[in-house]
Amino acid sequence: MLGEYQETLLQSVEAFQSAELVKNKYENVLQNLDSGIMLFDSEGVCTFVNVQMAKLAELPRQSLMGCTLMQLLRHPYINRSKRKRILRFFRETIHYRKKYHEFIDEYGRHWLITVTYGDQMDGDFLLSVKDVSDYKQIEKAAYQNDKLAMLGKISAAIAHEIRNPLTAIRGFIQLLRPHLVQLGKDEYARIILMEIDRANDIIHEFLNSSKPTAPQTSVLQVASLLRQTVLLIESEALMKSCEVRMHVEDENMKVSVDVKQIKQVLLNMIKNAMDAIEETADGRLGIIDIEAKICGKSAVMTIRDNGNGMDQAHLVRLFDPFFTTKERGTGLGLSVSYKIIKNHGGTISVESHKGEGTAFVISLPLLSE
Repeated sequence: MLGEYQETLLQSVEAFQSAELVKNKYENVLQNLDSGIMLFDSEGVCTFVNVQMAKLAELPRQSLMGCTLMQLLRHPYINRSKRKRILRFFRETIHYRKKYHEFIDEYGRHWLITVTYGDQMDGDFLLSVKDVSDYKQIEKAAYQNDKLAMLGKISAAIAHEIRNPLTAIRGFIQLLRPHLVQLGKDEYARIILMEIDRANDIIHEFLNSSKPTAPQTSVLQVASLLRQTVLLIESEALMKSCEVRMHVEDENMKVSVDVKQIKQVLLNMIKNAMDAIEETADGRLGIIDIEAKICGKSAVMTIRDNGNGMDQAHLVRLFDPFFTTKERGTGLGLSVSYKIIKNHGGTISVESHKGEGTAFVISLPLLSE
């Protein structure tokens, strides 16, 4: 009888130890997830917080355990903006039964918050927070590619139809010009020809944005490429009271690129910087810093200005075809640049804050020695 009791007790202890091992194993998995996890019981008391959630909240993990939502909101280290955000999520979850929330933080990162509750949770509430910035970037790139593909179809369809009548109009205006000179109206002819040329330039950009030619690559030093580009723009920069400064980390870093196309991208970035500085209209000395350095297997070039910068609404649309903030802009320059860099196997991004200037970052594959 005693032996049976001891055997039953031993089995119970082994089952308990086995259950504890499984519990510890699953808890260890939850602790090491890249998502923040927080569990509230049916009374609204926090019963579990993983390491990532404590890091995101910027609070000690133990100080969160056993907290109710109200206690969490009154936590001395929870700032006002986080408190407002938590209240908004709580209200949307309780009143509108919303289970998924997205927001962008002050650093531009995208976050997805998921609330799981119901019968499957036995009355508990599971809160998970995940950084989805990379997914958003991939989604944005796919959306951008779709728009560029559509633009290509439109461009191919209409460019030929527009160019032919423009060529005919330009020819007849040139034939009529001597008569207009006699009438003292040569200025009219000059304006018409100038606007026709501008229309032709837009069509040219239109075609480039639809399918920039395949890169005719050659190997050259990044320092040489930047110096050639700065030389082309230097006089215009001086006229606009802009100082162009260049710093190259490694004079020997090389890339294999289509020189003409990459110069087109760099010139576009620098001209945008000059325009941004000109728009400030406060008499400040414009400074355009061009830097190049090695990051892993990439040559990274940064064009930074001290203009007024841009808000988030402009940033998200910056590479969209036809989006422009300039009065006489076509909105094609940056979309063309985006496609050129993509065709070279690189990336282009922009960092900007209102009142703090803008930085375009171009990354191209580094040529190994």
